[in-house]
Amino acid sequence: MSKTFSIISLGCPRNLVDSEYIASELKASGYAFMEQVKDIDTLVVNTCAFIEDAKKESIDVILKAIDAKKSGDVKKIIVAGCLPERYAMELKKEFKDIDEFRGVLAFKSRGVQQEFKLTSGHYAYVKISEGCGNRCSYCIIPYLKGPYKSKEMASIIEEVRALVKNGVKEIVLVGQDTSLYGIDLYGKKKLAELLKKICSVAGESWIRLLYCHPANLDRDVIRLIRDSSNICKYIDLPVEHISDRILKKMGRRSGKKDILSLIDHIRAEIPGIALRSSLIVGFPDETEKDFQELLSFIRDVKFERLGIFRYSREEGTPAYRYKGHIPEKEKERRFDMAMSLQQEVSLEVNERFKGQILKVLIEDSEKDYYIGRTEYDAPEVDGLIYIKGKELQRGNFYNVRVTSTYEYDLVSEVL
Repeated sequence: MSKTFSIISLGCPRNLVDSEYIASELKASGYAFMEQVKDIDTLVVNTCAFIEDAKKESIDVILKAIDAKKSGDVKKIIVAGCLPERYAMELKKEFKDIDEFRGVLAFKSRGVQQEFKLTSGHYAYVKISEGCGNRCSYCIIPYLKGPYKSKEMASIIEEVRALVKNGVKEIVLVGQDTSLYGIDLYGKKKLAELLKKICSVAGESWIRLLYCHPANLDRDVIRLIRDSSNICKYIDLPVEHISDRILKKMGRRSGKKDILSLIDHIRAEIPGIALRSSLIVGFPDETEKDFQELLSFIRDVKFERLGIFRYSREEGTPAYRYKGHIPEKEKERRFDMAMSLQQEVSLEVNERFKGQILKVLIEDSEKDYYIGRTEYDAPEVDGLIYIKGKELQRGNFYNVRVTSTYEYDLVSEVL
């Protein structure tokens, strides 16, 4: 009888891909995967330590894993990922019940192909690079995961080919900075070439691009998104702030003028595109004037999708030593104001879809509705579309007409 394992993956989609590599290695070693953390030989907790909230969540899950071991549901616990990479000595001292700690590189470069998918829907994340060379002042990732390293193009294409063959209908490309793909391997950026090759093996599947640094996104990629029937009319473009003063302190290489020009160019080239971004409020020395400038930016640019985060002070980053740290209560006020404004923007954006015919990917069902996503919504972070219809097949595409709109979700009927 083969040994069994389960895995709990915390953090972002990039970490989920790492978890899939871990699972692939364990399966190649003869382990059988179990969804439930009950009566298993090994439990892997793949942690995130990007910000304070992520560290707290990781610790909470580790404590629950220890409880499961004490109750007899788990024989062995492996804690992997960013937390042991960052706090190995402290964790070994604090958690005596953990059998093994492995950092972010422990399961890599062993020749094991990623063949195990942890996503529950008909989409899959494909990581095209490791590490980061941008060195933003608030970010710990370069210190945890090392310099930027692109994955070989042929390996990515084979992975996509296998996923499509197995019925995956959406390929989501991820990395710390997908727009920089190829710079280290080929001496120049080759994201456009990679996308073309992926399109050639994708069949009818969607291709979605996440984590494009605004300073590195080339015009040929934008044109390719415009002209391709496979690539979702969607770009994830984290800008983080709009005040030139704060952007400089953040170590960002795009200023306000650059950001606004890029957004205008993308929208002119690809009418109707959904732009997702992320913003940080409460960065050290962010004045009320800086914050009001950020609110005006949210109001004027009207991102179709937007994530807003409170600044998290992380040891080991340049920003940790900055003066002028904002009190938590004030960070919360700014976060609430920005989120409230974006909620209004999101409703306004979604109202444009009323009466439109959209292509949707069916992923689930609930009572009288099927649940899906449009090309304008990434898995897990964006909204959903609820579809009235009978006998729709999960994993298939359908055309629907939008009948109702809400702040983040849509309601439709199948044609």
